[in-house]
Amino acid sequence: MRYAAIALLMAFGAEAAELPLPLQTSPEPPLATETPKLEFAPDPDLRNPAWTYQECLQLSRKQPDKALEMAGKWVGLGGGEPAKHCQALALVGLDEWGEGATRLEELAAVSKQPNNVRVNMLAQAAQAWMLQGELSRAYAAQTTALIMIAQGSPQHLQLLLDRATTLVEADQLDDALADINTALRMEPNNPQVIAFRASAYRLKGDLDAAMKESERAVAAAPGNVTALLERGNMYRMEKRVDDARRDWLRILELEPDSAEADAARANIARIDVDTRADVKD
Repeated sequence: MRYAAIALLMAFGAEAAELPLPLQTSPEPPLATETPKLEFAPDPDLRNPAWTYQECLQLSRKQPDKALEMAGKWVGLGGGEPAKHCQALALVGLDEWGEGATRLEELAAVSKQPNNVRVNMLAQAAQAWMLQGELSRAYAAQTTALIMIAQGSPQHLQLLLDRATTLVEADQLDDALADINTALRMEPNNPQVIAFRASAYRLKGDLDAAMKESERAVAAAPGNVTALLERGNMYRMEKRVDDARRDWLRILELEPDSAEADAARANIARIDVDTRADVKD
């Protein structure tokens, strides 16, 4: 899978959004930096379904095998949609991407939750289909979700970018640019969306447009690591190695633990190898 698609999947992908219990809409609490590994899966607390759901969601990311066990118990005890949602996400966490995606789509089809929650399920299913390599199914889930959600909403913007990521991965770059351009009409100065457009132009081979957009992305937000990564890519293609290195080193200063930082380190190592090879020549 191309780095551009992976990075943008991480940047724009839907989070593991909660289901209301029954009306709860607050975001998930942040995970602790160090969570002790559990030897046994917790039992669901039927008197406290909100805690059970939170615990199961956290485990789906940290210990998906324990989450699957916990969710299975909860489903058997009548945990309903939240239990099934956690069960599906646990399967995704265990790299059972196709099964997890199928269950998320099935749950979205029958869910009694508001549209925005069902749309999040479809967005999660699409991510899993992408990991499975089933790009047509990812695209179908995202398109269904876009039909369901109000145009102009933050969810609509995110889904457009999710679908554009799928289209980039499928080499359908003109269609990807159409979705990105729609998103930019909604948020013309969003640096990550501008950087995404630069990346799509670069992959298409329109390097003048890609450089212009990458410069515009950094100008909009000089500390945005996605924009810096893309501008560094363009500098490297123009053989402006010092400028590329400067952008990538800046990423390491700003967000050393990010996916962009990992890419920047790899890029710096690559140009160092190239430089040594040139010296030997």
